[in-house]
Amino acid sequence: MLYKTILFSVGMLALTNCNAQKETRSSTQSTGTASTKEKTMNKEGNIIYFTEGENKFLKEYQMNVTFNKISEDSRCPEGVNCIWAGVAVANVTVMGTTTRPVTLTLATTDNEGRNYSTSAEFNGYTISLKEVTPFPTSKDGTQGLAGKYKIGIAIQKTGEKSTMK
Repeated sequence: MLYKTILFSVGMLALTNCNAQKETRSSTQSTGTASTKEKTMNKEGNIIYFTEGENKFLKEYQMNVTFNKISEDSRCPEGVNCIWAGVAVANVTVMGTTTRPVTLTLATTDNEGRNYSTSAEFNGYTISLKEVTPFPTSKDGTQGLAGKYKIGIAIQKTGEKSTMK
């Protein structure tokens, strides 16, 4: 009899534990979804926005795009007079549905001497960096911006004229 009571108690404890795990998972998923919606920036016009580390599958281009990080940010901080405007360089990984991933280095300015380019070609499309935010400040510089960057890219068929200035 004692054997049956112990076995019944262990079974009930296991079922109770499973139910508690399901409740925890569902509450975690619902709060995670809300924060993901806040982080994700949508497509506006021809520019598609990404936060640092964000990955999106772009159905109309049949490619997966990931904004990895800003590898260099030497832009002149706000409120400071600089001789050179500086440059921000973004590392973006793109992968088509039938291609291997390729990491593109896109800069805010073209400079052949330093191998900077605002756009790159991939799989019949030209991918261009249009915007990098936030801008460094004179107080903090770029120190506190790691992980907070957002970029805007434009994707168009190679050879098509851009409608943006």
